[in-house]
Amino acid sequence: MRLEGSSEIILKQPRINFCIWLQAILGEHTLAGERMLRTPSCLLKLTRVVLSHKPWALFLLIIGFLSFAYDKLYWGVWEDPKSRAPTHSLSAENSCAHYVPSALNIAAGPSPPTGNVFFVETSEQTSPGYLFSCSVESAARTHPTSRVVVLMKGLAKGKASLPKHWAFSLLSCFPNVEIRPLDLMELFSGTPLKRWYLWPLRHWEPYFLPVLSDACRIVLMWKFGGIYLDTDFIVLKNLENLTNALGIQDDYELNGAFLSFKAKHKFMELCMQDFVQNYNGWVWGHQGPELLTRVFKKWCSLGTIKSMNCKGVSALAQEVVYPIPWQNWKKLFEAVSALEFQKLLKNTYAVHIWNKLSHGTKLEIPSQALLAQLYAQFCPATYAKMKQDSEVLSRRAV
Repeated sequence: MRLEGSSEIILKQPRINFCIWLQAILGEHTLAGERMLRTPSCLLKLTRVVLSHKPWALFLLIIGFLSFAYDKLYWGVWEDPKSRAPTHSLSAENSCAHYVPSALNIAAGPSPPTGNVFFVETSEQTSPGYLFSCSVESAARTHPTSRVVVLMKGLAKGKASLPKHWAFSLLSCFPNVEIRPLDLMELFSGTPLKRWYLWPLRHWEPYFLPVLSDACRIVLMWKFGGIYLDTDFIVLKNLENLTNALGIQDDYELNGAFLSFKAKHKFMELCMQDFVQNYNGWVWGHQGPELLTRVFKKWCSLGTIKSMNCKGVSALAQEVVYPIPWQNWKKLFEAVSALEFQKLLKNTYAVHIWNKLSHGTKLEIPSQALLAQLYAQFCPATYAKMKQDSEVLSRRAV
């Protein structure tokens, strides 16, 4: 299946071999007469390089291992294992009819699509947690005539079915949700980011995976247009009237966790150019919030960020998509009254949960915590699964 106006976004990107990476670094400085290191003996030969006349190779070796360790640590804590439900698919008695109200008219299928809502998973993980499921479900419910496309790098090309996992089963109940493999080479083709992505040492940068996510969202918006959301958003209202827009996260920066642009928009083109020209993969956020802030300031000839519409691009007030500042993420786990809940989110279209900060915090289900109320109201199918799993765990504890 193809997205309108372009080619498929499928496939799986192989990881670079560690020996090949070091070969690329050492290049002409490998042992005399050995232009290429063969994998079976590469570690021995690399050890000889490190211990001989190349002391700087030890530094590079350490950097490589630190990058690898960061990669595992960052994505290992992306979602608290305790917050995940069992990985099996929905049982027969817990079918779509159980989780998704008939009011959604599943059998009739969705109306003709009015646009795409994109989610992207650039790690290899294929075991989504509750928040991932809630993000996609809430988007599907609030955009019933849109195609909600979930692109996952960890899905192998050519497989006829998704992995057996409750989240995939649940999300498949929504006729407008499509879960597909992500082909990064195909996505970046025809853009300035293709050459950036092909550099062999790229995968060993300390923040490669979040930077890769930053790259994907910019290219998706430029190529296809539509709406992009991080997988830690809970959507409250339809976002389609927020066109050519992004949100202010605080007094100093914009954030790209939500983007909404028409295809081939000049602003996104400038973002791609800045991504390559001012690239720095060693500074957290440089290719994400800082990039969008740099480009918007130039676009509008601004010195500071403020809520405004400038030359057709809107910087949305913080309350629109970032009502809870990242510094106050703990408020998500505090009990709030129904009146306070309504007042806080009166002008809000979506709530960013700041999962990188909040993932390890225990959420009581059911409860009056702000986050629990968001689950209950805007992704009730996921919430029903959470309650069911919580009850099972409680019975086991007894």
